[in-house]
Amino acid sequence: MKYIIIFLLISLSLTASATVKALYTAENVPKRISVKTKKERFYYLVEPAVQKVYAELMIQYKTIVKDMKNSENREKIQKLKKVYKVKSDRELLLALKPHPQSIALAQAAMESAWATSRFFVKANNIFGVWSANKNEPRISAGEKRGGKRIIWLKKFNSIEESVREYYKMMGRVEDYKEFREVRYVSNDVMKIIKKLDKYSEIGKKYAQELGSMIRYNKLVKYDK
Repeated sequence: MKYIIIFLLISLSLTASATVKALYTAENVPKRISVKTKKERFYYLVEPAVQKVYAELMIQYKTIVKDMKNSENREKIQKLKKVYKVKSDRELLLALKPHPQSIALAQAAMESAWATSRFFVKANNIFGVWSANKNEPRISAGEKRGGKRIIWLKKFNSIEESVREYYKMMGRVEDYKEFREVRYVSNDVMKIIKKLDKYSEIGKKYAQELGSMIRYNKLVKYDK
């Protein structure tokens, strides 16, 4: 009887926890939220999207590597080169190879204040991606950077779409060329993030904060 009661209590606890998690949405941030709950909500909302996009990109990368080796699907390869604005096969591979999920999750947490920022809540924009296109969905940033007013940030239909755009941006923007070079030859997270100094105005300090975020939250477990 004792063990039956314990089993029932555990079952009820798990059910209650699952019910609470199911209520987590990007649009709703509890007014009073503990650090533990904030992180739990973040992982519930963001982790599946990062894992899905990373898996898809890795499959694409390995497929293209194979195609290049066998001289196949050149038309598809040429289309991808146009998308990523590159000319050589090697440049395309640099653009396509996705960096470790731990880095994506750490940046997502930092840029969105653990999925509580206005940009995330109002636009599913978890990485602070800017918009220069007046014809695309976007929201006002309402802040100044370097003395210049940043007017708009992209608005995404889903968190997954935001993650996908982030990986694409990291694969084609000139500022992250060195970052792509390092992530192509190494899986050492701490070595890779050193080349993210141009992602933020705080420069090299950004990599230090990312490193602390990754270590403290044990995010490398997502890379195994």
